[in-house]
Amino acid sequence: MLNRILLRNASRRQFLGGAIALSLGIKACQPQTSTPSSLEASADAPEPPVTLYGAGATLPSFLYLRWFQEYNTRHPQVQISYQPIGSAAGIQQFLVGTVDFGATEVPLTDAEVAQVEPGALFIPSAAGSIAVVYNLPGVTVELRLSREVLPEIFLGVITQWNDPKLVALNPDLDLPDQPITVIHRSDGSGTTAAFTAYLSAISPTWQSAVGQGLSVAWPAGIGIKDNAGISAQIIQAEGVIGYVEYAFAKQLNLATAVLENQAGQFVAITDEATARAIATIELSDDLRGAVADPDDPEAYPIVTYSWLLVYQHYDDPQKAAVLRDLIQWGLQDGQAFGPELGYVPLPAEVVQRATRVALQIS
Repeated sequence: MLNRILLRNASRRQFLGGAIALSLGIKACQPQTSTPSSLEASADAPEPPVTLYGAGATLPSFLYLRWFQEYNTRHPQVQISYQPIGSAAGIQQFLVGTVDFGATEVPLTDAEVAQVEPGALFIPSAAGSIAVVYNLPGVTVELRLSREVLPEIFLGVITQWNDPKLVALNPDLDLPDQPITVIHRSDGSGTTAAFTAYLSAISPTWQSAVGQGLSVAWPAGIGIKDNAGISAQIIQAEGVIGYVEYAFAKQLNLATAVLENQAGQFVAITDEATARAIATIELSDDLRGAVADPDDPEAYPIVTYSWLLVYQHYDDPQKAAVLRDLIQWGLQDGQAFGPELGYVPLPAEVVQRATRVALQIS
């Protein structure tokens, strides 16, 4: 049944992706106030054209599109193209040098860094949460999912929406006698990495049977490509549950579950709950780091940074100069666009450290 729906709605998914980009384009054209950029051109000294190409994570795509469109209004000679193809594909393109920058929720390993001859820098650029999203007609109150129940749903152990464990957690909801259809990412995904890291942290069974990573062998459900594809299916199919980066849930008004955190509190996604979780992440000297299960009692439990992957040295000095300026602008002025799109601003200390790393681009 779900396979037929997927085929029937392929064109709807393409429309959804276009609608996302269009809505961002409309917002980005609205006047904004900002600190003047170091690359502001004077009337008698026009800057040469620069084209940058990036690819990778879908998680920060709303924020990046907004940044790049806004930056282009300030610097019309700079054209920036970004393809949200997933963290795994973005890492691969960065490693082989077919992009000017990549993006990922899983920074490179030391072995991968050693492959990058021009040098690799990791710059935290966005911070957000992973939402568990679902489509249950008539369920108007947020669904509560415990640390026991969530892994069991994605393991295929709990298969009905009116399972006694779900009913006990949600006594005020009229849960239907209907099969649960699990959907998950089919591509290598930083969103998947953060989600499966959390499931591994809270469920020994998940850890031993499935584990964590950009891609895993899912024990149940149907794979769908990228956050936009998951979001489209949640909109169209009843009885479905999946996970997406929260910006997609916010922009598309998807129902999001309330999750039990390490302290036993059921926490909905809010800017404050996400920011509290992000604050528990300790970054290394080169700005890599993650937290699988935040210990703050008021934190939403599934969060991640998203990193820009940039080379330390570029053959084209103009590209290097533009990237330095773009990243510094994004880390400072560009953070203001995050909350309306579904992200939280980076902690001030992380902004300072990331800005210093960006200055190493040469």
